[in-house]
This record gives sequence, C-alpha cells and structure tokens, in this order.
Amino acid sequence: MQAHELFRYLRMPELGDVRQYVRTLPTNTLMGFGAFAALTTYWYATRPKALKPPCDLAMQSVEVEGGEHARRSSLLNNDEPLIYYYDDVRTAYDIFQRGVQVSNNGPCLGVRKPNQPYEWISYKEWVIIEQGCYAFSMVVVPLYDTLGTEAITYIVNKADLSLVFCDKPDKAKLLLTSVEKGEAPILNTIVIMESFGVDLVERGKKCGVEVFSMREIEELGRAHRQKPIPPKPEDLAVICFTSGTTGNPKGAMITHQNIVSNTSAFVKTTEKTFVPTSDDVLISFLPLAHMFERIVECVVLCHGARIGFFQGDIRLLMDDLKTLQPTVFPVVPRLLNRMFDKIFGQADTSLKRWMLDFASKRKEAELRSGIVRNNSFWDKVVFRKIQASLGGKVRLMVTGAAPVSASVLTFLRTALGCQFYEGYGQTECTAGCSLSLPGDWTAGHVGAPMPCSIIKLVDVQEMNYLAAKGEGEVCVKGPNVFRGYLKDPEKTAEALDKDGWLHTGDIGKWLPNGTLKIIDRKKHIFKLAQGEYIAPEKIENVYLRCEALAQVFVHGESLQAFLVAIVVPDPETLRNWAKKKGFEGSYEELCKNKDLKKHILEDMLRIGKESGLKSFEQVKDIFMHTEMFSIENGLLTPTLKAKRPELRKYFQSQIDELYANAKM
Repeated sequence: MQAHELFRYLRMPELGDVRQYVRTLPTNTLMGFGAFAALTTYWYATRPKALKPPCDLAMQSVEVEGGEHARRSSLLNNDEPLIYYYDDVRTAYDIFQRGVQVSNNGPCLGVRKPNQPYEWISYKEWVIIEQGCYAFSMVVVPLYDTLGTEAITYIVNKADLSLVFCDKPDKAKLLLTSVEKGEAPILNTIVIMESFGVDLVERGKKCGVEVFSMREIEELGRAHRQKPIPPKPEDLAVICFTSGTTGNPKGAMITHQNIVSNTSAFVKTTEKTFVPTSDDVLISFLPLAHMFERIVECVVLCHGARIGFFQGDIRLLMDDLKTLQPTVFPVVPRLLNRMFDKIFGQADTSLKRWMLDFASKRKEAELRSGIVRNNSFWDKVVFRKIQASLGGKVRLMVTGAAPVSASVLTFLRTALGCQFYEGYGQTECTAGCSLSLPGDWTAGHVGAPMPCSIIKLVDVQEMNYLAAKGEGEVCVKGPNVFRGYLKDPEKTAEALDKDGWLHTGDIGKWLPNGTLKIIDRKKHIFKLAQGEYIAPEKIENVYLRCEALAQVFVHGESLQAFLVAIVVPDPETLRNWAKKKGFEGSYEELCKNKDLKKHILEDMLRIGKESGLKSFEQVKDIFMHTEMFSIENGLLTPTLKAKRPELRKYFQSQIDELYANAKM
C-alpha cells in the first residue's frame, strides 16, 4: 500500500484520533508502513465495543428440577417456559392487530413484476385468507402445490375442507377432478385468485361446487359485514400437513398459543440486540406453508414491519434482494452453500482467495469477542460487494430447517456482518426449540433451548447414546409443542409420550456451555450386514462439504457390508474444480468421466476421515448423476428434505450396479 492510499483510508470519518498519530510519523516511515501495518492500524482504530450478551455465554442453559437432566434457557428467571412476550398478544390474530397499531396502518405486503419496483399494500387494506380465517376463529390448512393430486385429495378429506382458495385455475381444475370422481365429497366451494373462464364455474355447478373469484368474495364481505370472532389461545390456528418422506402426510395441529409462544421466545432471545420496527423489511421466498417462515413473518408483523415477496422464481431472488433491500433474511443451508460456493467460485486467483480467507479470519477474531459489524476496513475493501448483492441493509439472518456446515456459517457471518442466528426445531414444536444467543457467534451447535422450550436427551441404547453422558434423542416440552396429528392417535403416540414430551428423532449432545449440538439422526438408521448402525443423513451432511458436490444420497442395505452413494456434482463449481485436477469438458462430459469420479470419491473419503466418520460409514463407490434432486421430480419434499424411498426406487439400477461392480 502506497502512502497516498494509506492517507485516503485515514480520511475515513471512523478513524478519529488515529489521524493525529499518523501525522506525527516521518514520511519515510509512512512509505515503508506497508499494507499489513496500515490494515492493522485501521482495524484497531475502528474496532467497536462488543454488545453485552443477554446471559453468561459459558452457561446458556440450566438444568431444571425433576431428575431428568432436562434444561431450560438461562434467559428465564424460573423453570416456567415463556408463553407470551406482549400482554396484548396471545393469538395469531393479536399479532396482526398489534402490527396494525404500531405501524400506524403502514405498508405491509409488497410484490413486484419483472424489472419493476415493489408495490406496497397497507395493513388495513390487506384482506388475505390467513388473517381472514384467524379473525373468525377458522383453522388454516395450507396445501403445498407440489404435493401432488393424491396427497392434496387425502388432505382435503382428512381435514374435512369444504372451502379451498387457489391462486391459479389449474389447481382448481385438479380439485374439481377429484370431486367429479367422488374422491372429495366434502369440498363445495373453490375461490380462485387469478382470472378464469365461465366454463370452470359451469363445471363446478355440475358436481356441486361453487367457484368464485377473490374479487367476488371481497364484494360479498363488504355487503355482509360481520364483527370478528377472535380466537382463544388454546384454539387451533393451523393444521400443517408435513409432507413426510414416507406414506401419507401427517396433519400437525398447531394452536394460537403454539405460534405466540414460539414468536415470543424469538423476541425474548434477541430483545437486547434486535427488536424489529416498522422500518424493517422481510424478504419472503421460503414456502408460506413452512412453519419456520410463518414464525419469522409473525415476528415482523407483530412489530409493524413489512414483508416483500420474491417473484416466485428462485433464479431471480438476487434481483429481488437488490430491489427490496431487506433487513431480515431467513435462509436455509442449501442457499447458504450456494452463496458460499459462488463467492469462492468468483475468486478466480490465489490472491483473491487468500484475501477472502485473510479478511474472514480478521473478522472472525472480532466475532469471537462479540463484535458484529459491516463497516470495518475488511467490509469496505473485501466484503462490500457481497453485502450489496443482498441489498446492503440486512441486519438479521436466521438459518434453520437443516444442518449447515460450521465453516460455511462462520465465513458468511464474517462476510455479511449482520446478526446471524442458527436455530433447530420441527413443525411439531411449531418451528424452533433451540436458537443461538446474541454474542455467541461460534458455529457447530444449534444454540440453547428457546425460552418457550424445555429440552432433555433420552437414551438410544442401540446407537450407544446415553443421557448420563449428555447424549441422546432430543425431546421437547413447552407451550410451543403441537397438540398431535389430526385424526391419527397412533402417530401422535409415537411423537408425544404420556408426559407430553415430543420425541424428535434427532440425536443431540450437550456442550459444556449449555448449547445443543445435533450429532445424528435416529429416524432413518439402518443396519449393514455386520450389524453396524448407519445414520445416512449425518454422512450426507459430511460429504456435502466437498466443493465439487451439490447433493448426496447415501444408501446401504442389511444384506450388504458397505455403503454406496448417488452424487450430483455442482454445475457452478465442477468445471473449475475439475480443471485444477487436469480435466476439461462440459458438465455432462465431466459427470461421465471415470477418472474424475475417482478424484471426487477420494475427496469425499478425505473429508469423511477428517470429520471423524468410521471406516464402515465411508462409501465404497459412487454414481455421478447430472440432474438435481428436486420437488418437481419427486425426490425432495417441499421443505427440501430427501424422499429416501423415492430416491432408492429411482436409482435402484445404479445402486445394483455399484454393488455388483464392487464384488467383481
């Protein structure tokens, strides 16, 4: 760095007294000051004070009385879990009404057309189905449009749905077909958002279904105004059908108290560092039927903030982010991995990669001391473009729904310079039951129990996980735990024991500071021929750290002695990765290259060994597939979890071939 460049940085207003010091240095000293000294000087000069954590980060949870080694949040004053944060907010209806008041009927929902700005609808003008249902104590049953006709018909009947809202006429046609076949006798009214033809109305009449437009429903409402019949906390709010990886979807019954307690617990956790205001903006791109997204929306709606929806095409999300400039950005690990890969993919020289790594390490040192910011030297010189790609105003990010690698999370925390929380939970505990605390920006755990939850670990003896050693199946109790599965006492009894503990199927471990680490999965375990227990999801998450891979499906059988895997190389990183190994060609050609496959398998085994996988947990061979597993091709659930039976069936011939070749 030249002296004149150094002076240019020193003119930045944040530097304060450092300018006085530098002016005392002789010119020849400045000329030899060097880049490192200049950067270090600037870094120390602008280093802000750390925010005070809400509790002692060495003890983020404490054991409750009762002898089961269950733990609660250290943010609580006693063993009673938090049910509500605001006295006047006890239901989802109250959440919205509070938002109306604190925003002073400000902008609420925003949508945009391609290459256009966002257009906003105010709180009082927004008459949309969910809030309309809550206002009259009705229960919302979301239908994923990717579930397929069979599952949708199943849900319509299971939940006794007489009225369904559709955004597009095509979905109404699918429902009418089910009615015509006598498969959905209860359904008698369909409301469609987009325009449709008279033929659809006539078709509905013939099978006893009234078809309305949304505009007609709004006019009926204006003509027959009725006072709201607000729900009570114990009333059902949502029946969220989880599109399980096997069998028919299960209808998780979520009450208003479930929603409010989970929302309140998030607000309680972040109250000293982040409380939304009516100036905040949330970008909504995750499925609206997903409880993780719904709870984040409840948090911002309760505080009069705005929600901007993406255009519906994930490929245009970056454009939506730049236009909307959100302050709140909930994400899933799949998106974080893509961001991470893209950043390092664009760092096409060893110097750029070194700079990214060096700058990240400097900011990681700040994170360890509790400092979160986006105005350091490193932000201005190295990370500014990354932050600008998200709109430049993100204050808070939350990741959940699946595990995220510690290295990816730590790098993005440093690069994005915002409060970035990791949570853990499932639909059955509304959304979250644990969340990282402000000030603890370490990765590799899912935080402490949220103030609404008590968590205990129970023995899983067949996998050698014992609660006495601080390991076992994660079980949750509290006002955020669901009421059970709709009309399914057998499945409810599997999930909820007689004392009200929700058994998650995940294996956890308590860390010394009272945080929870998810280390395994009980649900999909299987045995190999010699009797070793295998948890494939844990192994897949390890292998996904391979730079060349986008997706992994690990398979094993009780008649086989080893594992195999189907892998989908990452279309954005494969060519660069292959080039470093001396291979050229198109994506499809590289995926068929047997020599390149050996290199990828070696990389997987190396990462597996570094991550502590046992020898029998390592795959023996892989098949490289060119098409991503997706919701559309039926290999992923709408929450982007692998449909294991479908994947096994889809790749049966490749799996058979892998086992046959290994024995040759």
